[in-house]
Amino acid sequence: MTATLAIEAEGLRKDFGDTRAVDGVDLRVARGAVYGVLGPNGAGKTTTIRMLATLLRPDGGSARVLGHDVVRDADAVRERISLTGQLASVDEDLSGPENLVLLARLLGYSRPRSAARAEQLLDAFGLAEAGGRLVKHYSGGMRRRLDIAASIVVTPELMFLDEPTTGLDPRSRNQVWDIVRALVGQGTTVLLCTQYLDEADQLAGRIAVIDQGKVIAEGTPSQLKASVGSGSLQVRLLDEDQRPAAQRLLAERLDAPVQLEGDPAALSVNVADAERATDALAELAREGIGVAGFSLGQPSLDEVFLALTGHATTREEVPA
Repeated sequence: MTATLAIEAEGLRKDFGDTRAVDGVDLRVARGAVYGVLGPNGAGKTTTIRMLATLLRPDGGSARVLGHDVVRDADAVRERISLTGQLASVDEDLSGPENLVLLARLLGYSRPRSAARAEQLLDAFGLAEAGGRLVKHYSGGMRRRLDIAASIVVTPELMFLDEPTTGLDPRSRNQVWDIVRALVGQGTTVLLCTQYLDEADQLAGRIAVIDQGKVIAEGTPSQLKASVGSGSLQVRLLDEDQRPAAQRLLAERLDAPVQLEGDPAALSVNVADAERATDALAELAREGIGVAGFSLGQPSLDEVFLALTGHATTREEVPA
């Protein structure tokens, strides 16, 4: 394994009965950065993380984490990593300080050192004011911050974050993002598993896109966006009832699939030529389809994922 790599996986595979959850995943993750693993529910992200964290034994392929084989040297891997799963793992019937002191004691800290470490983490994560409140009375964002704090009582070399902001409000999501950036700034490598494209775009230096148990694309956010076209045409119509006609016209003129946005009057399409986009807008006007506004810019990661997989990142869950 190259000394600069935190993770190197080749052909990683895992089956659950007749279902192949992970189908030959290859990963190379450099140390000291955030690496995103992006995909919908059921894509195989969590299963991949659990194999890398030694919680599941691979059925095929190999993986080394921080220089240690995840099967032969599992104990050595566990000494150097932490894992924060989708659900908070702290004890809801204890207070925040009690949770952190308990973990510190289990990790071999003395009583004074456990108390000092708990106080330090509570201050750093904005939880000191919660004092003796039981975790069951914390908000979702507070629980998630405490869960991450519990994962770094002993600062890990590598941290696995599995869907760390699921269900959080925007303010709490931003707080978690700031925590992740701070951890990386202190030298921890983070493998971020997420289905939120904006989260991967905000945090990750490189991203692996996983769908149906396979890595279907890998690169920096800019590289992935460039792979599906040089630009994205965003159009908002004056009359949402004209959207079907606009969708057909743009698809014909630009020879590309047109995505319907959440706004019932909005559409978007990837374009490789700005001049063709201008001609398509002129054609909309000739056909009497009023445009309230438009913009031409780099594709979003949402559009990248749609172009790569043919579907959005949210879909019915399957085993993974």
